[in-house]
Amino acid sequence: MTDAPLADLLRPKDFSGFVGQEHLVGEDGILKKLIDKDELISIIFWGPPGCGKTTLARLIATKTKSDFIHFSAVSIGLDEVKKVVARAKEKKQLYGGRTILFIDEIHRFNKLQQDAFLPYVEDGTITLIGATTENPSFEVIGPLLSRCRVFVLKSLEENDLDQIIGRGLSKLNLKIKPDAKAFLIESANGDARVALNVLEIAEKLGKTTLTLADIEEALQKKTLLYDKAGEEHYNLISAVHKSMRGSNPDAAIYYVLRMLEAGEDPLYVARRLLRFASEDIGNADPEALQLALAVFDACDRVGMPECRIFLVQLAAYLALAPKDNSAYLAEGRAMEDIRKFGHLPVPLKLRNAVTKLMKEVGYGQNYKYAHNFSSEELESEVYLPDKLKGKRYYFPKAKKTPRD
Repeated sequence: MTDAPLADLLRPKDFSGFVGQEHLVGEDGILKKLIDKDELISIIFWGPPGCGKTTLARLIATKTKSDFIHFSAVSIGLDEVKKVVARAKEKKQLYGGRTILFIDEIHRFNKLQQDAFLPYVEDGTITLIGATTENPSFEVIGPLLSRCRVFVLKSLEENDLDQIIGRGLSKLNLKIKPDAKAFLIESANGDARVALNVLEIAEKLGKTTLTLADIEEALQKKTLLYDKAGEEHYNLISAVHKSMRGSNPDAAIYYVLRMLEAGEDPLYVARRLLRFASEDIGNADPEALQLALAVFDACDRVGMPECRIFLVQLAAYLALAPKDNSAYLAEGRAMEDIRKFGHLPVPLKLRNAVTKLMKEVGYGQNYKYAHNFSSEELESEVYLPDKLKGKRYYFPKAKKTPRD
């Protein structure tokens, strides 16, 4: 009996057994066309966990009859890179053979490691296939990225997972109740490896027909796709902002809780909601900023999981509050002039004359003490530097009625 994980045992030997990613490996898929024409180039597979990145890389190596070398970015160093390159050079020079270097989690490579591969990818010594769950635009250096074709893989659909689970059950000689299977498919969240690992655990518990309780016991808890330094982090906080800006409390609450459930620091979420209270609501409802400050302080004092309700309350309030981003826009307009014109002199009449000399040179002259004049008499007063005379930055909006 092999000790190999079920996911490895079920890897297909050819593309006919590959499940999912029809847009890449189906009859009209671009990757299939490149392989059929033997025009393979260096590739980066970008997609969520358990969607088939490693399996695709192995199939490509088999189909193209290439020497396949598999490394994880967390374990390979520059010495290993040199050995791989030397081996690939020898194979190419002596036999005209192709070497595919598959780097899993390529986003974990630092710049020096990525630079080391660059010349050998460029001259064709190695064909690089990288796999990443993170956005390559942020994680792969530009020169290397420009020499690779990025293929985006999708989470597996329910039908895909159904097929894979069926193969796993057959391999383990197990049966499963319909409700248990439906729950497993839902809980796997598009990740084939999660589904197969659950089957392995259930089988080791001595089960022959898996029930819903068996799957729940083996699964324990869904793992939410989240990386505090990665793209999904920014996707979710962006969704929080845009949902509140669109006055949709339900979506705002959902995304806030998604972040917290995945392990996000509640104070990070509170800070972003605090920013939103000023940036998107502003003076349309000044109490929003006060509530956001109170919630931040409450989260800091209490912590998780109790502070979860504070953030839900705040997200709902901010979503339903009237919106006015005039202060935010005014900030941008004013900063543009500050950077453009530098330190323009403050008009003399606005300066305090604290010495006799200051009075003599005109500090404070012709200043109108506003409490002594009507608003009409003050309309013509100029407070900005001469170069910015007539400029306006702040255009408050009429209050909007949010969603009922």
